[in-house]
Amino acid sequence: MWFNQLKTIVFLATLTGMLMLIGGLFGGTQGVITSFIMALFMNGISYFYSDKIVLNMYRAKVLDKSRYGFIYDMVQDIANKANIPMPKLWLVDTPMANAFATGRDPKNASVAVTSGILGLLDQRELRGVLAHEISHIQNRDILIGTIAATIAGAIGFLANMAQRMAFWSSMSNNDRDRRNNPSVISLFLVSILMPIAATLVRLAISRSREYLADEHGAELSHDPLALASALEKLNAHIADAHLKENNGMQVATSHLFIVYPFLPKGFTALFSTHPSLQKRVAHLRKIYQDMQIGDQR
Repeated sequence: MWFNQLKTIVFLATLTGMLMLIGGLFGGTQGVITSFIMALFMNGISYFYSDKIVLNMYRAKVLDKSRYGFIYDMVQDIANKANIPMPKLWLVDTPMANAFATGRDPKNASVAVTSGILGLLDQRELRGVLAHEISHIQNRDILIGTIAATIAGAIGFLANMAQRMAFWSSMSNNDRDRRNNPSVISLFLVSILMPIAATLVRLAISRSREYLADEHGAELSHDPLALASALEKLNAHIADAHLKENNGMQVATSHLFIVYPFLPKGFTALFSTHPSLQKRVAHLRKIYQDMQIGDQR
């Protein structure tokens, strides 16, 4: 678990370094501060209202306690073990089998499950999924994701300004030979490559938090194989459903779900918000083996 925490720290430090670099190239300290404030404002709105926004997007309804009392019991038990308040529970009426957690902190958290996942998983597997989502809440992954998005957004803003600056600098130069000025070319290249690199680092942070939620969720449920089985079923469901990335809403919120709602292939796998299924399942099985050894001691 400590390794994934360390990776998050390293990735966030990398993003910060990238922001300072491109800010220094373009506008110095003032450029960094300006872009950071703008990105902070935009992502601050998302941070405080993201739960309401995403739940409204999916037309989520409060989970019926009279019908799904066993889910309330599961979540209450796991929340007690995680030492956090009971989150609000929601149902999203869609055949897509998935689940997600949202909310800016444990006191304002929600867990949503889809009707598809309730029909696909047994109670043991569902408990593993719920433990994973509660781990996201306990580890404040929404906050960490917002910080990463803020820095990446600031980098994108500076890169856009740098690109415009490089373009107008080359166009306003009367001497054609000076259009190949290395500083202008370098600025233009940095403005293109830096946002791509920032996006990849932000996605790496997302993947590291998924690993951490798998680990912590397995500890809370004390049943890593249940989560592994659930992930395999969910992934198979996505493959069978032939889901395509033509749903803008699902693309925009894909980082929230326990499994990536599409099948990344080839180069697109680099831009996935989740680790590969094979790696997650193998990691969970390793956790199970370690638990077995620990129980025998």
